[in-house]
Amino acid sequence: MTQPNNKTTLLEETDSGTLIAQAGTAGNTWQVLSYQAPILPIHAALFHTGKILFFCGSGNDPSHLNTPYNSVLWDVNAGTFIYQGPPLNSNNQPIDLFCAGHSFTPNGMLMVAGGTLQYDPFYGLPTALMFDPIAEKWISMPSMNNGRWYPTLLTLGSGRILAVSGLGIDGNLNQQPEIYSSTFANGWNAFPRTSALPQYAQLFLLSNGNVFYSGAQMGATSVAPRILTLPGTFTQPITEQVVPGLQFPDCGNQATSVLLPPAQDQAVMIIGGGNTTSSIEGNTSPNAAINRVNIALLNRPNPTYYGSRNLHYARMHLSAVLLPDRTVFVCNGSQMNENTTQSMLPAEIYSPVTNSWTVVAKQNVPRVYHSIALLLPDGRVVTAGGNPQRTVDELRLEIYSPAYMSRSRPIIQSAPQALSYGLQFTIQTPQAANIQWVSLIRPMATTHSCDTEQRLVDVPINFRNATSLNVTVTNNQNIAPPGWYMLFISDNNGTPSVATWTQLS
Repeated sequence: MTQPNNKTTLLEETDSGTLIAQAGTAGNTWQVLSYQAPILPIHAALFHTGKILFFCGSGNDPSHLNTPYNSVLWDVNAGTFIYQGPPLNSNNQPIDLFCAGHSFTPNGMLMVAGGTLQYDPFYGLPTALMFDPIAEKWISMPSMNNGRWYPTLLTLGSGRILAVSGLGIDGNLNQQPEIYSSTFANGWNAFPRTSALPQYAQLFLLSNGNVFYSGAQMGATSVAPRILTLPGTFTQPITEQVVPGLQFPDCGNQATSVLLPPAQDQAVMIIGGGNTTSSIEGNTSPNAAINRVNIALLNRPNPTYYGSRNLHYARMHLSAVLLPDRTVFVCNGSQMNENTTQSMLPAEIYSPVTNSWTVVAKQNVPRVYHSIALLLPDGRVVTAGGNPQRTVDELRLEIYSPAYMSRSRPIIQSAPQALSYGLQFTIQTPQAANIQWVSLIRPMATTHSCDTEQRLVDVPINFRNATSLNVTVTNNQNIAPPGWYMLFISDNNGTPSVATWTQLS
């Protein structure tokens, strides 16, 4: 396969070996910022204030256990960091949020649950906290019923938060899912035990309220993709329906997955990954990555995975970001587990319309374990982190500007800052005649290639005049869980506006 270059066109090899012309790297760029992150950004979340929270707890360094753990708020536009006091437990001791789980609440706070009780072997904390982006501080919440290290949190259509998996306070896998609600007397209510969902199991809320586990996770444990149906009471068990068809089902380690845009289509893509025990596709080295891409169509009576066009480059510990032009941007990762010399620096973009991947500009900074990528409201993507081995921390920050950043972009002059389900509302824009999409994108809260938050929701256009669009937001809370969203409009060329923030409730 030919390597990407800076020409307008490059040749890429198809699965059959045929060389085809692909769009090249013209018009999209990477920029390493002139300053660095003050801490390793293992966990990252974008708030409706426009600021990004980075935290890492002890940061994969046992010598930092039980020392104060800084978290920071990054003002991307100002290029400044605001340090937050370390969260403390009831004994005034620091809470180690290294390898916790997180998702947003309807009012825009970030629920963070779990973390590290001890290293080698790892035991999980039962701690739960909220980060308030307005007060810019941590808030203690009721603890979970058991510890969770490498857990997954998922915000449901009700606004309640589901927590699954992770290692408990005894180091064993926590197989008892639980749900947080402010209306519960103890904060958390637990279901009976389920099958052993893996650590950082990548979960997606479906339109009917069910939950899909994609087959991507952290660690070597292989569990078949499945749909989880949550019962009406906590005395009943969660039921499970296996979704067949996933290629290389034992290679979900350090894969990533996304709910393809728009969310109404109910299609989940799993991308890349690897395993720790066997050779893959002719690579005789253990810990090798794959370039597999499969798509599960979950709105069918009998959902199954189907093969799709593969990545040009095999990757594990990669990141995937939904762009406002309704494509999927993939960066970070490596052909070999935690090996930056094998890092895949050329990024790739998937078009659901053409079912094809395009190789775009190369990153400057290789990123593997403990790296993140996150969409900004202006349509750029920030990448950060990287921790290929303990005490080796990648602190450089790099931002990717897609080709649309250099085009003339539509402008949102006004839109509501609060929306309700099923609401018909007006967006003022001088480009109204040339707008093809209105989209709500939920901000990301990401770690370990896992993000249960990001989704792009189509907002259908009812009618328009020369200066305004009349649109209707979905009435299904499972399609768009309550909370803050970035509102984008995109023109007939797919070029998006800068987002405005709006709260859906």
